[in-house]
Amino acid sequence: MRINGKGYIASVIFLVVFAVVSLWKVKGNQILYQHNEGLIFGTVYHITYQYSEDLQSEINALLKRFDKSLSPFNEESIIAAINRNDTTVRVDEYFKTVFNRSKEIYVASEGAFDPTVSPLINVWGFGFSKADDITPFKIDSLLQMVGMDKISLLNGKVIKKDRRMTLNFSAIAKGYSCDIVADFLDSKGIENYIVEIGGEIVAKGKNEKGKCWQVGIDKPILNTAGVTNEIECIASLCNGAMATSGNYRNFRYVDGKRVAHTIDPVSGYPVQHNLLSVTVIADDCMTADAYATAFMVLGVDKSLELAKKTPHIEALFICSAGADSTANAIVVTPGMKKYLN
Repeated sequence: MRINGKGYIASVIFLVVFAVVSLWKVKGNQILYQHNEGLIFGTVYHITYQYSEDLQSEINALLKRFDKSLSPFNEESIIAAINRNDTTVRVDEYFKTVFNRSKEIYVASEGAFDPTVSPLINVWGFGFSKADDITPFKIDSLLQMVGMDKISLLNGKVIKKDRRMTLNFSAIAKGYSCDIVADFLDSKGIENYIVEIGGEIVAKGKNEKGKCWQVGIDKPILNTAGVTNEIECIASLCNGAMATSGNYRNFRYVDGKRVAHTIDPVSGYPVQHNLLSVTVIADDCMTADAYATAFMVLGVDKSLELAKKTPHIEALFICSAGADSTANAIVVTPGMKKYLN
């Protein structure tokens, strides 16, 4: 193949640029870490991984496919079509996986984790709709369309006992999306990475300093002046997933009383215990995410009982010591201690 003068110069420039880029990614014999961030599911993601190539375009494509399956904010998603009672739509593997895992955790938590709870969230003013007048009769009526035991999958289609039922996997899907990205990085042979999407995390291997990934757990401070945040403690993750759920940021007042956004799907009312936040560590982030939500509903004592009989689950609970106090009470499962610095 002949190359004229301009072509030769262009080829040399290309090779030089390629060599410089390669040097940026490799320091000595050490492959440097890539840092990606962006927006998905109405939240921010941050992903760091040790690899010779930038994989952000592939990661974005993966997350967009996931979004089109499970995002309630995407009108073209599978879940949006199901909530509209579109009888032609069939679920994909993403939907099937998160649906079945939700069913399992719904049963294990005795209904504390329930992706059909949206009508109750809306009526209390924490969902897509504005708050409505709340009466015991209205709550009882809404409970008729809440419950994962009233909805099933059959031949790729969602079957509802009540057509008014809707699904929202926000309390498990962000965690699952972290798992999906982690699986993708594993498929590339990447051994060191951390995936964070909307606060949910999957970590593997070591950070750029050669240590386990260090993740801060917020210290919620609830007082009459409002909410401020400091770091309560640091969790060290070499191989695992972590999710945090809390109700100290999102609240409103009903009849002069402070009402947190965590709704008990069984009673239909906001929880009233003093648990401010819970952090769960599990083998996968889908599980950690869902159990963090369930534990916020159950409170500390029932959550400790459930964690004790659930394999590979550890948790840290932060409880309020009083409305005007900056002190918090910390409760942990026995196995959680090994993760804390």
